[in-house]
This record gives sequence, C-alpha cells and structure tokens, in this order.
Amino acid sequence: MGHTRLYRNGVLAEEGFPIADVSEYVCQPDCAVWFDLCAPTPEELAAVSEELSLHELAVEDVTNAHQRPKLDVYDTHLFLTVYAIRIDERGQLDPVELNVFVTKNALVTVRENDHFDISKVTKHWDHNRDLAKHGVSFLLHGLLDVVVDGHFELVQSFDDRVEELEGRLFGEQMATKEMQRLTFDLRKNMVGFRRLTLPMREVVNTLIRRDLHVVEQGMSPYYQDVYDHVLRVSEWTDSLRDLLVNVRETHLTQQGFRLNEIMKRVTGWAAIIAVPTAITGFYGQNVPYPGSGQPWGFWMSTFVVAMASVGLYWAFKKRDWL
Repeated sequence: MGHTRLYRNGVLAEEGFPIADVSEYVCQPDCAVWFDLCAPTPEELAAVSEELSLHELAVEDVTNAHQRPKLDVYDTHLFLTVYAIRIDERGQLDPVELNVFVTKNALVTVRENDHFDISKVTKHWDHNRDLAKHGVSFLLHGLLDVVVDGHFELVQSFDDRVEELEGRLFGEQMATKEMQRLTFDLRKNMVGFRRLTLPMREVVNTLIRRDLHVVEQGMSPYYQDVYDHVLRVSEWTDSLRDLLVNVRETHLTQQGFRLNEIMKRVTGWAAIIAVPTAITGFYGQNVPYPGSGQPWGFWMSTFVVAMASVGLYWAFKKRDWL
C-alpha cells in the first residue's frame, strides 16, 4: 500500500485511500491527487500507467534504474527524475532515485527504495497548506523543495569537512595516510554529488521558463526560490572542489618540503661524521705520523676530530642546514 492524498479545492480532503480509487478523482477538475510507490513491481507500474495513460518510454525509464536527472515532456504528462542524496553510516554517498509523473490533476512519485523519508514531503505540504489551492503545482514544488534542501544540507556538511581538513593541514596530529584517505573519500563523494545535482539546474529552469502549464503564476516565486537554491548548491560544490584540489596539492607540497628537510639534516650529520672518519682513517695508515706511538699524538688527533666536528656543526647550524 502506497501513500495517497486527495486535495479538493485546495483543502486536504482524504489520505490513505487505496490507489485503485485514484481514477475516480483524477477526472474531477477540482481535485489534485498524490500517491507514492516505493520499489513497485512491473505489474504495479503497468496498472498505474494504464490508469493515467502514461507514456511507455517514461514507464521504461522507471524500470531502468540510475537515470540521469532530467525532465521529459509528453503530450499528457511530464516525467522527472531527481535524486535525494544522503551520506550512509559508512560515509559513502547514498543517492535515492525519485521518478515523478506530473499530470494535470495528479502527482505520482516512485521511489527506488525507502532510504528517502517521504514523510518530509507531506510535512512540508502541511506546513504550507495555504498554497494547496495551486494543486499539482503546489505538490510538485513541495517535493522539489525537500529534495533540493537535502542537497543544500549535504553541501554544507562537505564545506565543514573541507574546513576541517584545512585546519589539520598544518598540524602534526594527522598522519599522511589518514589525510590522503579522508581527502580521497571526500573528493569521491563530491564528484558523485556534483554529477547528480548539476542537471537540476536544467530541470528546474525548464519548469520555470517553458509554458508547460504546470507552474501556476502564484507558485512562480516559490519555484524561483528552489532554482536559486539549486544554483547555490552547484556553485558551492564547484568552489569546494577547487578548495579540495588546493588542499591536496598543498599536502603534497608539504610532504616534499618535509622530505627535503629530512634529507638536509641527514646530509649535514653525514658530513660531520665524515670528518672524524677521514682523520682516523688517515692515521690508520701503516706509516709514521706526528706523535706516532706517543700519548700526545693520540690526544692531538682526538682534539682535531672534536674541533673539526664542532666547527662543521656550528657552520651548518648557522646556515640552517641542521
């Protein structure tokens, strides 16, 4: 059993009635009907298609999952594909495909699964019941507004995560592998998010600009508000992608800088150690040398080694090589 609602003359008259009763209401000009199907069977889709005279290509798009967000115009109805998007418990993108049929007196939503809470839409309608007089235009706006608001909340969470990465970028508490993993996961989610939200500009813009007899004049400002949110989401996503690229490049630059610092210090200490090695190696020849076999010769070589090492350490430290 799907969710159903009947609005008569802008007032909620009935809800929870069987979908089979929809045909009694759609032919009445003062009625606006909504019903929702969650993961319907092909037989259920066929019955709905016959009831509302839906185009076979639109019904076929419902059965073929993972469609691109779009708006198709047919003679008797419109067909929309949009995505409600959330982040699951694993931190991965979880899009839910929503297929929408829009007729003169009916709105039909077909959800891919129950990961999208349809009650958010009904609550939105109840909160704006004064606009219900606009019929299907009001119902469609409520659905799109909830979906786009979900996109807006998600891109805000992406922004918070990018700021967190920026804050940790110059800290020592984050390991390189962890930084790379977080950056990769966030970039992957944002690429998928952008692919699903960018076409929404075309969808909403078409609803507003084309004479489809769906958006009534009284609802135009509300659809324009949804379109503004869509643009903000799109622009915000693009700017976050650029920021994420900068974070990644800065992190790689830091890695190179730290490696250079390490190599500089290792080279400096190697040079300091090389001087005593050279002196003791020279004195290790089987030839007489100043102080050979005498205690003062040992102490002289030790003094030379110590002074040479200290001198090199001071010279390297002065040049910030250590």
